[in-house]
Amino acid sequence: MKLGFELSQATVAKYLVRHRRPPSQNWRTFLKNHMQSLVSADFFVVPTITFRLLFVFVNGCYGEEFHEATGWLGIREVLTAPQSPWQNPYVERLNGTIRRECLDYVIVLHETGLRRVLKLYFEYYERTRTHLSLDKDAPIPRRIQPPELGKVVELPQVGGLHHRYERRAA
Repeated sequence: MKLGFELSQATVAKYLVRHRRPPSQNWRTFLKNHMQSLVSADFFVVPTITFRLLFVFVNGCYGEEFHEATGWLGIREVLTAPQSPWQNPYVERLNGTIRRECLDYVIVLHETGLRRVLKLYFEYYERTRTHLSLDKDAPIPRRIQPPELGKVVELPQVGGLHHRYERRAA
C-alpha cells in the first residue's frame, strides 16, 4: 500500500512466508548485545501449562540517562555482581511477592496471558496494595473516603484474586 499497490489482505497472506517458530535470539546473545547499556536487570522464569518457559524481566533500566537521573534525584546507585541474587534483596523480594501474591494462583497458558495477568497485578500493586513502608498506602496514593460518600463496595482485581474496597453512593 505504501508503494502504490492495491492488494487485498488475503493476497498478501497467501504469499507471505510462514515461519514455524517466531525468530528470536537466545539469552546469551541478548545479554551480549545489551551488555554495554545494561544498568540493572533481574528476571525469573514462569512455566506455561505446556512446560514452555517464559522469562519475566524485572527492574530493567538502561542507558546513561538512568545513571544521570539517579544523580539528579539524589539516589545512590548500588552496583551488584552479575548472577548474585543475594546482593539485590529488594528485587528478590519483589520477585517473591509477585510469585506469592499472583503467579502461584494462576495457570499460565501463553505469553499473552502472562503479560495480561502481570499488567493487572502491577496495576493492583501500584494503586491498591498497601505497603508498610508507605504507612499502609499504595505507591500511587489514594485519598481517604469518608462515610458520607456511601457504603463500602468490593471491586475485584487481577481476575478476582485480589480486591479493592471503595465507598460508593447507593
